[in-house]
Amino acid sequence: MDSLTNLPVAVIGAGPIGLAAAAHLLEQGLEPVIFEAGPAAGAAIEQWRHIRLFSPWRYNIDAAAARLLQSTGWEIPRPTALPYGGELIDAYLTPLAAIPAISSRLHTGARVTAVTRQGMDKTHTKNRENTPFLVRVEHADGQTSDHVVAGVIDASGTWSTPNPLGVSGLPAVGEVTAAGRISSPLPDVKDRNRQTFAGRRVLVIGAGHSAANTLISLSELAKDEPDTRILWAIRGASAQKVYGGGDLDGLPARGQLGSRLRRLVEAGTIELHTGFGIKALSDGTTGVTVESVDGRTVLAHVVVPCTGFRPDLNILQELRLELDPAVDAPRELGPLIDPEFHSCGTVAPHGAKLLAHPDQDFYIVGMKSYGRAPTFLLATGYEQVRSVAAALAGDREAADTVHLVLPETGVCSSGAGTSCDAPAPAVDTGSSCCGTPEPVLIGIPTGLAHGRSAPAR
Repeated sequence: MDSLTNLPVAVIGAGPIGLAAAAHLLEQGLEPVIFEAGPAAGAAIEQWRHIRLFSPWRYNIDAAAARLLQSTGWEIPRPTALPYGGELIDAYLTPLAAIPAISSRLHTGARVTAVTRQGMDKTHTKNRENTPFLVRVEHADGQTSDHVVAGVIDASGTWSTPNPLGVSGLPAVGEVTAAGRISSPLPDVKDRNRQTFAGRRVLVIGAGHSAANTLISLSELAKDEPDTRILWAIRGASAQKVYGGGDLDGLPARGQLGSRLRRLVEAGTIELHTGFGIKALSDGTTGVTVESVDGRTVLAHVVVPCTGFRPDLNILQELRLELDPAVDAPRELGPLIDPEFHSCGTVAPHGAKLLAHPDQDFYIVGMKSYGRAPTFLLATGYEQVRSVAAALAGDREAADTVHLVLPETGVCSSGAGTSCDAPAPAVDTGSSCCGTPEPVLIGIPTGLAHGRSAPAR
């Protein structure tokens, strides 16, 4: 980035990871410009502000962001307390976004629609590494603007692109037609969206902690609204991985969630359907009929999708990317997080080196860096952006020295071929071997452990 030192670095997304990236860039003497599609920082988290994170505050605050906040007299929340998504916004992200060093560089209502190299598409090679990026932004007032920048950090997450319900990676037959019966992920079933769920047959689809959070909230709603019926469909033959490690979980709140869910199923409060891969949905006057691949059907008034998320790569079509063919993560990172093979222990600490793409000085970070993999922790994202900021500043030693200590889940998958589902916002993202989506959480939603973990099916 030496030949482009007078240009800013674009940060896409003003969630926890995007704002942390901006804080680290500032500490490195670089100039960030932040684009947030929503009306305020943390706009995606606002949609699941009613969800409590699995991880305490000490895992959810970035060090550089904390230094910025403390310079204003801000006091860190009690490190061992478990915040709700709304508290993450109100006590952390909103004060951080209000600091002049951040607010003067933050553009809200600014959706990035494309990233490319100025004056060249992805087919052109000559002098590419010394050519600045062009970021195209669509603003809430309908105007479009182009921004020339030296580097790009894409922390836009995956919350806006949930996976379809169908088993083959495509929408199930009739899913689009039945969209009016399908809620958003992690709906607030007890308060904001109560009338949608009270006294109705509700089918929750998915085997991550997003599903667990929603199911437990529905059980609480049913105490006041006894006509509420709760159905749960998962693709696997057992819900054991969702129940998790109980008292062995390094994040006690996550272990308690799984244990509580198990009791509700055993008591018959939740009607569990296993081996239920979704083939088709048929909307009718009395509800939507959901059909599994083996021909079984379930009738519901409303369906809650907890099937995870995937990255929106459309805005990056003119960049040269190297992505893992299975999970759409950066190629070097993919094998470390692939849920088909990733087993016990924590994800290896990683930074700019593993996140790099052929287009130099472009990085995907946060939940989006995990592609379709369901396990993600805010603490992981904070270390990612610390390393990336150092790399953009030319400090390779700091960029390549990565450290991350994460709590164990207390549950191991038994080897290759066993999926490790993440706790989920969201956020983002059953039991994760590493902790969560995206959120989600994030856990952050999507329940999310240290941040948004996308729920897996």
